[in-house]
Amino acid sequence: MGIAETIAISMGIAWASGINLYATLATLGILGATGNMTLPPHMEILADPMVIAAASFMYCVEFFADKTPGVDTTWDTLHTFIRIPAGAVLAAMAMGDVSPAAELAALIVGGSLAGLSHGCKAGTRVLINTSPEPFSNWTASVAEDVVVVGGLLTAIYQPSVFIGLLIVFVLVAIWLLPKIWRGIRALFARLSQLFGGKGAARPPTPGSGAAGSPAEDQAPTPQQLFQPALLADKRSKQDPPTPA
Repeated sequence: MGIAETIAISMGIAWASGINLYATLATLGILGATGNMTLPPHMEILADPMVIAAASFMYCVEFFADKTPGVDTTWDTLHTFIRIPAGAVLAAMAMGDVSPAAELAALIVGGSLAGLSHGCKAGTRVLINTSPEPFSNWTASVAEDVVVVGGLLTAIYQPSVFIGLLIVFVLVAIWLLPKIWRGIRALFARLSQLFGGKGAARPPTPGSGAAGSPAEDQAPTPQQLFQPALLADKRSKQDPPTPA
């Protein structure tokens, strides 16, 4: 393989692993076992039937977990510690027989790319889960699976096209991730107010100072303190004296 093909496959595997690791492993294993792809020397083990079966089984588990609102976010959180390291290792393995420096560079870049794609997937799914209907969640999950398989096939058969699309993805992800993070922060702030009861405005009560604060939270004014005595003195002056 040429340099472009090697970079496309290495970075394509890392990118796809950040979205769906098990679909990536199963796709590569099936392509290698059927002769539709020549796996790099260090990745030939993926074509083993036992590896394909294990990856396919875990893909089936993720297929259902990823389409259940709430469960998918928990699954993504746990797989933060699986997808990113696996993407880094697979990217280094896909480089083939190269120098240790090139292998380490692939490990670093592959791990970063897997983290970027995983962050976009997990963050968007948290925001999508705020929708009360499940169809948007199912649509996003199926779209992710299609994108992973399609991206891998593009990296294998059209490496130059994939590299161009990957550059566009990185630029869009860098622009999008801060917005996703702000959306998640706003979501958790609303949940904190909803369940913690903080920030809810209370109606004003008679005799209170500022609107929304209860009267018992404020100290009485001097006029309020002496008003009963002033009224009593005024009535005593107006009432005529009773005869003895």
